[in-house]
Amino acid sequence: MHEDRKPEPLILRPYQQYAANLIMEKPAVGLFLDMGMGKTATTLYAVKELLYDYFDVQHVLVIAPLRVAETTWSDECREWEQLQDLSVVPVIGSLKQREKALRMPADIHTINRENVPWMVGYYGKDWPFDMVVLDESSSFKNHQSQRFRALKRVRPRIRRLVELTGTPAPNGLMDLWSQLFLLDGGKRLEKTITAYRRRWFYPAGGYGHVVYNYEPKPGACDEIYQAISDICVSMKAKDYISLPPVLYNSVKIALPAAARQKYKQLEKDLVLSLGNDDTIVASTAAVLSSKLLQMASGAVYDENGEVTELHRAKIEALAEIAEVNTNKPILVFYWFRHDLERLQKAFPKARQLKGAQDIRDWNDGKIPMLLVHPASAGHGLNLQKGGSLIVWFSMTWSLELYQQANKRLHRSGQTRTVVIHHLVAEGTIDEDVMKALQEKRQGQDSMLEAVKARIREYKE
Repeated sequence: MHEDRKPEPLILRPYQQYAANLIMEKPAVGLFLDMGMGKTATTLYAVKELLYDYFDVQHVLVIAPLRVAETTWSDECREWEQLQDLSVVPVIGSLKQREKALRMPADIHTINRENVPWMVGYYGKDWPFDMVVLDESSSFKNHQSQRFRALKRVRPRIRRLVELTGTPAPNGLMDLWSQLFLLDGGKRLEKTITAYRRRWFYPAGGYGHVVYNYEPKPGACDEIYQAISDICVSMKAKDYISLPPVLYNSVKIALPAAARQKYKQLEKDLVLSLGNDDTIVASTAAVLSSKLLQMASGAVYDENGEVTELHRAKIEALAEIAEVNTNKPILVFYWFRHDLERLQKAFPKARQLKGAQDIRDWNDGKIPMLLVHPASAGHGLNLQKGGSLIVWFSMTWSLELYQQANKRLHRSGQTRTVVIHHLVAEGTIDEDVMKALQEKRQGQDSMLEAVKARIREYKE
């Protein structure tokens, strides 16, 4: 927050007060609130009550994506009058920096999720945090991940646990098990992932004895939701808050003839090197898809790792958008490293999102174009005060990252209509990605469909 900006009174909306009350009343609760509904402020309000009115907790830990742990929670405290006296210390950086941060007294320590195993090992049996908040609990959806296993070890020493997410099951109901296990130790959705699968799912895809896809049994969805309804609450923004409209625009990019011909030839060569469409696997499809998306955006890595530029059509389209929207800051999402390099060269005043100062400068109107990778800004970052215009320079198959990234601007506090442009190269895989996103289909399934369609096209 800008140093001259005065904090505002925190007035919780009714749904926020309801959610805060749940945090204070229940030792374990999952708040599945839609993106932009003020989960951070709601949780901080409840934390302050528990710390200083109820004297129920002493040491609070927030586990979040890196940039959220670095800036969002401390910035939110400075944003609101009632939260000004809460102290937040991020535990990030080098080993020496993290150890120093942990020695600093604070109401709340924040840490990025990748360092959870380190923190658990650092404290061992002397785990000091009696309240833990998982900001974006879907990042703990993998029951085999180190972060899940580490947190599971210290879970008995945590008296209060709060899970926050707008997408509790981004890839399907299988993602819920580990998150609920952390809340209740397996009371509601079984004590093992195997028992959970056996009870509510059936194998729907595999190779030999290996099952890689499960589908819910008839009625399973309702049963699962009912089982967790007493400790989880789900709310959609459209039902509780009024946001400015969001407009989606597909900017069709006609590739130059030479670039289009080269794209089609490379696509054909890559596809013909694959097997039949019934034997293609996700990993192979992902490699092909990545190559095609790179070419659609204008450049590709060759066999030596060097960047070969195929066209500048998307660069030129972005320049036109910037020219038409003079004095309007633009948030540009890119996917590949060479996208970033080409954008920085074409737009010298653009800045890559790297840290806390970039976020604050953007929100203070000091950055005309902010270049952001969706994976680095997918959850929790508040960028709505800096602008209302988004451009997707390169596309992503991930529906979760796509929706989360767009919500950096279209969230509570935004006062202007949010316009989201997608630069879609005609006749390329961009069109398949755009179709999948519009239909809200899961990324991997759509990617496989697109690749298989090309195999059939070229091998018939």
